[in-house]
Amino acid sequence: QVQLAESGGGLVQTGDSLRLSCSASGRTSYITAMCWSRHAPENEREFVASMRWSGGSTYYADSVKGRFTISRPKVSYTVNLQMNNLKPDDTAVYYCAVAVLGRDGYAYWGQGTQVTVSS
Repeated sequence: QVQLAESGGGLVQTGDSLRLSCSASGRTSYITAMCWSRHAPENEREFVASMRWSGGSTYYADSVKGRFTISRPKVSYTVNLQMNNLKPDDTAVYYCAVAVLGRDGYAYWGQGTQVTVSS
């Protein structure tokens, strides 16, 4: 089992920045990747960004490339999502999730943190 706790959401204006954090606990040695997804009302859940634990490769949705950065402080089980130049379309509940050895896909999910961008 891996437990995830997100933090850092809030209400901001267009063009502002926010940084989300996701801290993992439990069987963290099994983690192989972590991702951020978001879910806006009346939309399907959307992939935002991901990072592989080994090597640190990162991937981004086209909608956030150049504005969002996923990072992991060294020797930690925390992943940050720096969000710059936020737009109203970025309004959503943001979830972090982890992939672990022995399980398909992203097996563990956090509770989510709300990000609201006003115009």
